[in-house]
Amino acid sequence: MKYQISYGLTMKCRLFRVLTIIISFFFLTGFTPILLLVGPSVTALTSGNIYKASAQFMVNQYIEKETGKNSFVLIKETLVNEEIDKKIKINSINEDLRKLVETRIKMTRHKLDNQNLQKLLKKRIEVTRSILNINNTTQ
Repeated sequence: MKYQISYGLTMKCRLFRVLTIIISFFFLTGFTPILLLVGPSVTALTSGNIYKASAQFMVNQYIEKETGKNSFVLIKETLVNEEIDKKIKINSINEDLRKLVETRIKMTRHKLDNQNLQKLLKKRIEVTRSILNINNTTQ
């Protein structure tokens, strides 16, 4: 009896070690190609449609052959590039808006400066006329 308990425990430890080695092999050696097999396998198991799973596998193989990248990497890069393009477009729109607002602010400041200068000039003319006692005379 004691022999059977230790034998069962030894088998469990061996099984655990073997599974640990297999799982670490998949994760430490870059398991992305295995995902290409897992996807069609899951499709075949869930839908029961072998043709659909085969087509998915063949499409993945074709994409990898043509681009040199698997479908996951290709889609990821495409999405990242689209996001970058959107950000660049938004930044360029923001830059254009900022330039437009800056030019409008400069124009408004120039107009206000001219108005303030004209008001100051009129006030000085009035002060000078009052000092010289020249009322309502024009040149």
